[in-house]
Amino acid sequence: MTSSLVVPVIDVQNDNFKELWPAMVVAIKTSSFVALDTELSGLGNRKSLLAESIEDRYKAICHAARSRSILSLGIACYKKIDNKPEQTYLVQVYNLTLLCSEEYIIEPQSVQFLVQHGFDFNKQYAHGIPYCKGNNKGGSDDRGVHIRALFTELLRARKPLVLHNGLIDMAFLYQNFYAHLPERLATFTADLSEMFPAGIYDTKYITEYELRLTASYLEYAYKKCKLDNSRSVTSGGTGPQVHLEFCQYVRHMSMYVDYRDCPIVVSAEGQTEICQRFSAFGWCPNGTLCPLSHDTDLIILQDEKGKEDKRKKRKRQRQREKKKGAGEVAEGSCVGDGTPAKKKPNIEGDPEEKPDDQRGVEACREGGPLMDSNESTQQKEGGSVNSDSKMNRVCKDNTDTRNPATTTTANDPKTNSNNGIETRTGEGERENSDCVGKADSHKAEAEAGTHRAGFDAFMTGFIFAYSCIFIRKEPVGVAEEKENEEGEQSWLPSCLNKVYLSGKAAPLNVVKSTFSKSSKAHIQKMQMVWEGRM
Repeated sequence: MTSSLVVPVIDVQNDNFKELWPAMVVAIKTSSFVALDTELSGLGNRKSLLAESIEDRYKAICHAARSRSILSLGIACYKKIDNKPEQTYLVQVYNLTLLCSEEYIIEPQSVQFLVQHGFDFNKQYAHGIPYCKGNNKGGSDDRGVHIRALFTELLRARKPLVLHNGLIDMAFLYQNFYAHLPERLATFTADLSEMFPAGIYDTKYITEYELRLTASYLEYAYKKCKLDNSRSVTSGGTGPQVHLEFCQYVRHMSMYVDYRDCPIVVSAEGQTEICQRFSAFGWCPNGTLCPLSHDTDLIILQDEKGKEDKRKKRKRQRQREKKKGAGEVAEGSCVGDGTPAKKKPNIEGDPEEKPDDQRGVEACREGGPLMDSNESTQQKEGGSVNSDSKMNRVCKDNTDTRNPATTTTANDPKTNSNNGIETRTGEGERENSDCVGKADSHKAEAEAGTHRAGFDAFMTGFIFAYSCIFIRKEPVGVAEEKENEEGEQSWLPSCLNKVYLSGKAAPLNVVKSTFSKSSKAHIQKMQMVWEGRM
């Protein structure tokens, strides 16, 4: 049995944005890495987002980013704590409700999906933080306290950026808070490589190609990493262990905090049959009406049992072959190895499955709307209005008998009491009873589904933190030597600047090639960023 986890999320709106600004800026600047997630008003033609040509995909993403908007932004700041076990982080998560001041398209299926999962449009239109898209509309980036200026602070911080299936997220962030998207993909990746010199990491790529999990949609990857991490902690083993700490929020700050409890993983015995489509992709066309279980914890336990059964079967087969003198049968390994017999393998680019049958809204990702015969999209419950990570995360907030997913985190360690932050709680995995007590005593509980962008950013950051200690491509001494030479943390060299592409065997490399140049708008922006005008 593993421990529960209570995560505080700071809800940031227009009426408290200025008050929370200092804490958010300090959290970003003092972090070791920052994880982001977005909720979007739509994605446009999902089929185009899965085009064979990556350049054509980019054009479709640009069209979506220019005509749609970001509805909420999740920011999770992970800071390594000194004088604690090596992988101990102070985690602070913010969920920002945004409101684009220009005209933008919001797709009916996106509205339906978001409303079903707790997004409050009344709250967004009444209290959303206003912003303008493109280049310096509604005020220069270096003036005032606004979301574009916060994005500039993120760039100045030079921290590693972590996303889950992040190509669409990066395009929307660029178009909404930075500048007009360049026409060519090579120019876009050249700009990104300079905007985030500490590197971009995609946890979708990490879980697919490095951790090689049975499934890689966000909630599955997070819960699998958390389960393995908790087992290592409770057993007292020497395996990878990530420890989390959160801030305590008192007085008026408690009004801004939403506490969520990550349920303890229970035994799979006696549970209902799981939905195999949701199990594989994190999305089901029947949504909450599906009679089968969408419980991610149950899915993970079943996958583990299936893998163990398969291992035992191979062992027995080898023994039989040895007796027959036929020699050993080599063990094969693949991404889908060890899955239950009925479960579909987790390969988004499965040649037997056409793009029309792939996770719609999530187009480049796992779960979402499907294409009908007229190439229009039909939003299904279970995919999200973002893409892979976004769509799949949806079901974590289902209101049926399935387990809800966890949440997000809060402010910065160095922020003083003037910003509402006093002391820190102990490790989230170890001092849960204390966290639960605080949650009961002063929580502003929100309806199910709220803070999804913030929680998804938290999950993304946790997967990355766990992966950094699970995947050791270099000896510890070598990594430490690099860190001393470069003055920066050596994270995952094998995953640096590699962004997941649905249905493709190779990732998108975020680099500036000798054949591409940075965009003029980006060059002007970077001059302002590095000169420090604010």
